[in-house]
Amino acid sequence: MKAAICFEPGKPLEVHDVTIDKPGPREVLIRTAATGVCRSDLHFVDGSYPAPLPFIPGHEAAGIVEAVGDGVTTVKPGDAVVTCLSAYCGHCEFCVTGRMALCIGQDTKRGLNEAPRLSLNGAPVHQMLNLSAYAEMMLVHEHACVAINPDMPLDRACVIGCAVTTGAGAIFNAADLVPGETVAIVGCGGVGLAAVNAAKIAGAGRIIAIDPVADKRALAHKLGATDMIDSSAEGAADVVIEMTKGGVHHAIEAVGRPASGAMAVKVLRRGGTATILGMMPLAEKVSLSAMELLQGKKLQGSLMGNNRFPVEIPRLVEFYMRGMLDLDTIIAERMPLERINDAFDALRVGDSARSVITYS
Repeated sequence: MKAAICFEPGKPLEVHDVTIDKPGPREVLIRTAATGVCRSDLHFVDGSYPAPLPFIPGHEAAGIVEAVGDGVTTVKPGDAVVTCLSAYCGHCEFCVTGRMALCIGQDTKRGLNEAPRLSLNGAPVHQMLNLSAYAEMMLVHEHACVAINPDMPLDRACVIGCAVTTGAGAIFNAADLVPGETVAIVGCGGVGLAAVNAAKIAGAGRIIAIDPVADKRALAHKLGATDMIDSSAEGAADVVIEMTKGGVHHAIEAVGRPASGAMAVKVLRRGGTATILGMMPLAEKVSLSAMELLQGKKLQGSLMGNNRFPVEIPRLVEFYMRGMLDLDTIIAERMPLERINDAFDALRVGDSARSVITYS
């Protein structure tokens, strides 16, 4: 199969013919239909976050099951599936207490003494985040994918695997937004736009989209934002506080920059909660002051929207099929695997929403 490989951080990915193994016990072989281009991949490709080399990035995908190994019970050949990096073992402390996105079990990976799932000229190629989705096929544990409605367009379904699961999960799970409450979304890329759409579905009273790019603010408005704020304008946080008469109940940070984290905290009202979704540089911190703590403000992280993806992804698919979830607006363009580096360049500029890699 063809796959895009990262041999060195900061260098363009290279498309090569890679060997993919047959599915072993509890493994699923998937023919990839589409893969979303996510900023999280960029962090690993550019070297901001460590990863063993060489590796195939990509973690937001949809496809069709080609074959399954022994013991697979959740999917079958021919099923349409969405993959998710929140692969879960099912029996660690986090899994059995309902926090599957935090699973630390190693059962979903192959052991060191087993043949690698992916190889190039006989040498192992590392699988990123249990998936490696910038490839014509994927070999994953059955707990890294879920079957969906076969009528769902797969070039839309792929973005549910990360951006929508994370953004919507921040609203539905992490923030647990109550209808009528106000929410500010800081950053209107794929994750932020999904959070805006989810806030509308959840019945937020006011949805404030904060982003320096006018086109992204326009997309947020189309998806349900009631107010749009240019984050680069002087006094942007003060404008939010004034228009909401004291700040928002919830602020969702969906960029991964210290300034956006500070913005999320600043626009909170007394008792409000800021949820950080973005992957910030590893040395950075987001904090509350002593006064903000006395005001009852809260700060929390959320990994992948605190998802339980086997239940939530099929529900999000149905939201799209019923016209409630607007994935068409979130996706900016589609392109072949050979243009993966163009997609990353566009992501570095940050002016567009989601790009999707499609496979013939």
